[in-house]
Parts: sequence; C-alpha cells; structure tokens
Amino acid sequence: MRWSRPVSERRVTLITGASQGIGRVLAAACAKAGDDLILAARNEEGLEETAAAARTEGVDVLVVPTDITDPDQVDRLAKQALARFERVDVLVNNSGIGGPSGPMWELDLEDWRQTFAVNVDGVFLVSRALMPQMIERSSGSVIIIGSITGKRPLWGRTPYASTKSALIGLTRTLAEEAGRYGVRVNLISPGFVAGPRLDWVIKAQADGRGISEDEAKAEMEAEAALLRLTQPEDVARAALFLASDESTAITGADLNVNSGAVMY
Repeated sequence: MRWSRPVSERRVTLITGASQGIGRVLAAACAKAGDDLILAARNEEGLEETAAAARTEGVDVLVVPTDITDPDQVDRLAKQALARFERVDVLVNNSGIGGPSGPMWELDLEDWRQTFAVNVDGVFLVSRALMPQMIERSSGSVIIIGSITGKRPLWGRTPYASTKSALIGLTRTLAEEAGRYGVRVNLISPGFVAGPRLDWVIKAQADGRGISEDEAKAEMEAEAALLRLTQPEDVARAALFLASDESTAITGADLNVNSGAVMY
C-alpha cells in the first residue's frame, strides 16, 4: 500500500540497522508509505544505498552513521534527527548482531558482552535518547525487533538468545512506563528470516551439529506451521501496522512474525 500525505502530515521514522537486511526492507516500506526517514547504522556505504532507494519515493531522508553502543554517537543521532525534522514519530530499534555461535562453555566473554552491547544496550541508548520528545508530545510508537530465538532454544546461540529474551522484558516494562504519556512500545519476534544472516546461521548449525546446510534449512522450514521461511517484507508489514493509527490500542505486545515457528 502506498500512502500519499502532504509533507506537513508525514510521519518521521527513525530506523537503526538500516544499511542492510530487514532494516533496508523496513526503510523501503516506510518510504513507500510516505514516511520521512532517519537511517542509522555503522555501515555508511550501505546506509547511502538504502537512502538512495528510499528517496525515489519522494520522501526526505537523513543518513547518520552511528555506532549505537556509543552514547555520544547516539546523542548525536538524536540531535541531528530533531534538528532536521523537529520530532520522531516512530522509532524502529532494528540494529542487532548475531554474536558468536557454539557451545556456551567455548565462547569468549568479550564476544558475549559485545552481543549484549549491540542487541540490548543499543536499544536502551537509542530509546532513551529519542523517547523524551515523544513523551513531551504525548505521542509516539517504539518498535523493537526481537527474535523467536529469545523464546525457544537454538543450538549454539546462547548469547543471541539471551539478548533477545532480554528485549521481551524491556518491551513490556517500557510500555508500562511510557503508556501514561501516550507512547506505545511493541516487540516483533521474527523467525528464520531469509537473507545473509540466516545463511550464516544455517552454516553454523550445519558445521556445529554435523549435518548438511540443506538439512539445517529443511529443519527450520519444517518447524514453521506454514512450512516456509519468513521474508523481510513480512516483518516490514508488521512494523507498518504497529507504527500506524490502526494499532493505537496495542502496546507491550510481542507480535510473532515467524510463519508459525513459535506461537507464544
């Protein structure tokens, strides 16, 4: 669906992790819906590619290369976003890393900490920087991209699973705190999303468990009630719904977008 809005009525949406994967697809969907965009990630080249595609929809796009684990860079991101657009209506906390793969007792502490720094601390820092202006205006939607791995085991993925489990509690508590100010906070739990990161996970699963990559992929497809992988566009459509006025009574929710691989 493409929405045509006057410039004065456009939503302003900030997306982290927008240089590739789900983040790039989210940016394209939001641009097609008529949102002005702030795009953040560490990969400046990737951000510019995402921005160029979004601008073809006639929307305004601000690119801010950002390491979301650095409080100073996050503060700069917020200042540049508000200086350009005066507000952020929708914040999509999409940045995340896969972290190391293997039995927990074989993992390095630094790799464990880095996974938390990006996947959890980054959500905290970006939300803390952008939510005050939402609270002041009594309006805003914060969307956090989690994972079904935060709700079910997957061999070799202890650090990643732990960070995604943490986001469930973060979402619910933040929704409770922000709700009285008219700000909604929701989580999307994708699962087995087709793309380069899943290809890496499939290879790690195959190598670690002594099975073929085809077998690992087939297992993932078989676990889903719909017997298919989830597409990035599926996640983008869910985010558009949570950003819209069609979901004004929804907060603290954990929306499964995983083809039925997890139903709780």
